[in-house]
Amino acid sequence: MAYRVGVIGGGQLARMMVPAAVNLGLDISVLAENEGSSANIAASVVGDYLDRETVLAFARTVDVVTFDHEHVPQPILRALVEAGHAVHPGPDALRYAQDKIAMRQKLEQLGVPVPVWAAVGTASELDAFIADNGGHAVVKTPRGGYDGKGVRVVSSAAEVADWFIALAEDGNDGALLAEERVDFRRELAQMVARRPSGETQLWPVVESVQLGGVCAEVIAPAPRSAGVVADAAADMAIAIAEGIGVTGVLAVELFETTDQRLLVNELAMRPHNTGHWTIDGSTTSQFEQHLRAVLDLPLGATGCRDTWSVMVNILGGPADGSLADRYALAFADQPTVKVHNYGKAPRPGRKVGHVTACGDDLDQVVFEARAAAAFFKN
Repeated sequence: MAYRVGVIGGGQLARMMVPAAVNLGLDISVLAENEGSSANIAASVVGDYLDRETVLAFARTVDVVTFDHEHVPQPILRALVEAGHAVHPGPDALRYAQDKIAMRQKLEQLGVPVPVWAAVGTASELDAFIADNGGHAVVKTPRGGYDGKGVRVVSSAAEVADWFIALAEDGNDGALLAEERVDFRRELAQMVARRPSGETQLWPVVESVQLGGVCAEVIAPAPRSAGVVADAAADMAIAIAEGIGVTGVLAVELFETTDQRLLVNELAMRPHNTGHWTIDGSTTSQFEQHLRAVLDLPLGATGCRDTWSVMVNILGGPADGSLADRYALAFADQPTVKVHNYGKAPRPGRKVGHVTACGDDLDQVVFEARAAAAFFKN
């Protein structure tokens, strides 16, 4: 049979599913937000994922629905399920990626370590939390934040007064998420895939380097992680994937604290920036694995092709042209590095592509990846 996969969202994650789908002989369709989306090479429909009828009509053209992002509202997700469509990951799992307070509650129920946190609905509640946690707090909007957006480090509730005003204007009993400011040594990420029948596969835990709240670099596997750190990250990811019933790829973002603990920071139920290295560095990329998983096909092996893989994001891009204008210089200088272009217009801070270098010497691999990425910056 010919499998037909439908992806809601036209970003770079949908774009990078396309080569994997082509290699597997799958028909892939994308419901894109606009004509100029990153995934326009596979966009069969341009429409609003917030519109119930648009999404239902799209789902009728495919065998399984999956996602480039987690922003499709719960009522629409549940309408898809009620209409008999296969949806992976499903709404019961996705709610924990859509609502950070619900996520924290569920992780605590599963016994997974997280930062000290509280749901705060008033300024006085936040100020009390700040006083109890060293005079600072990380405050997050429960919904919609990503890449540093919707996150502030504060020492007073006055610094998020506008967020409390927005909550009041919404006319509900909503709250903000307040967390302790974690003293961490580095950030890690553990990718796991799970298919509906229950099989799971893990990639090596990786180290991610953030720049202004945005992932800038990823090293796979994370240096000095073999043994206790890798085992703990793997156990936590499996517990989460099984505990919330994730189907597809799940990214578990972690803090490695200065006192030797691992804490879960965020979850993403889709391919993730910290897994882009797998395209060139793993036996099975996260994009192929995601497609296998949502179709309930046996999962692929996840070993590393080389000792080290380093992924560097191209942030912003050249203001005077496209990435392709820099290919000749970059390819000549770093012929072993792989360049991935998302087809996006340059914009400060925007993820417009990434490069990956692989090899046996970590210092050399880091140098090659950074050198290649530098050609695509001003």
